[in-house]
Amino acid sequence: MLKPVDTQRAPDGSPFQLVTLKNPSGATATFMDWGATWLSFVLPLSNGEQREMLLGCQDPESYLHQSAYLGATVGRYANRIARAQFQIDCKPHLLVANQGVHQLHGGPEGFHARRWSITSYSEQQVSFQLFSPDGDQGYPGDLTAEVQYVLTDDNRIEINYKAQVDKLCPVNLTNHAYFNLDGEGHDARQQKLQLFAERFLPIDSDGIPCADLTTVENTGMDFRTPKTLAQDFLSDRDQQRVKGYDHAYLLFPTCNANDNPAAHLWSADQLVKMTVFTSAPALQLYSGNFLNGTPNRSGGEYANFSGVALESEFLPDSPNHGTWPQPSCWIKPGQGYHSSTVYQFFAL
Repeated sequence: MLKPVDTQRAPDGSPFQLVTLKNPSGATATFMDWGATWLSFVLPLSNGEQREMLLGCQDPESYLHQSAYLGATVGRYANRIARAQFQIDCKPHLLVANQGVHQLHGGPEGFHARRWSITSYSEQQVSFQLFSPDGDQGYPGDLTAEVQYVLTDDNRIEINYKAQVDKLCPVNLTNHAYFNLDGEGHDARQQKLQLFAERFLPIDSDGIPCADLTTVENTGMDFRTPKTLAQDFLSDRDQQRVKGYDHAYLLFPTCNANDNPAAHLWSADQLVKMTVFTSAPALQLYSGNFLNGTPNRSGGEYANFSGVALESEFLPDSPNHGTWPQPSCWIKPGQGYHSSTVYQFFAL
């Protein structure tokens, strides 16, 4: 169902457009054209409860007054690029900085802050498209991006990304949903997480990589065996630098978007499980360390650690680290960018 929100206008002066998908089991997912944003996922539980899985705001206009990227599609390059620059043909290429001297999630006017066109929609899928011109936020070349959301009968949200460029450019698209499988108002660190990764990327206090990929063994970063986020929270220097988890994990090579999971997340009350599949090489785990003051669904504000993000992507600052063991993030004209991620929800 497509619904314009006529009472509220986006920065371009036109109404926000919302699309709600519904499957036969009664699950619903809602999306917005501003930022191609995933607003909501409501899962029917076995006890009859209808539980919201995502953090979100009270209305579309409130999404403009938060800096947490709630549910947004981010790009051209998700995560951070150090000093807001990379090299092309051995020459520095400058981007627009928006986190001190660095660039985060594509810049101050990244894809999260744009109106995407709705190119198609039906009861269980919606597709968005965005054109980004040469020089947008400092990036080279014209780029056309597409994102498709599909709600399946078995409660999967399938997210498919595509992009085309006419100049060599790094591309890294992801969705920035925050999950709390216990519902709003609960400490998300009580959720149990399993990550299929044995190496993570250490970062400095700005979130910029400061060392090579490091084993998780014998550290608080180890989620190979399921545990709550609270169990080893702030137990080591890597977390203390950024006040919690905000780290990229290089997934096992056997992880893929269809068969082998990248992660599992369980609610504290053991009524809900979420499984993540992705074709991306890494997952960024963010424990919501700076959510305090973000507008919530009831008109109040979220506290820190109200939700957990699991963002599928290339490793941060990859344009400046061509030797890292992952596919190249650089997309050539005619090559095309393709990535897919699935979030599947189970009522236990």
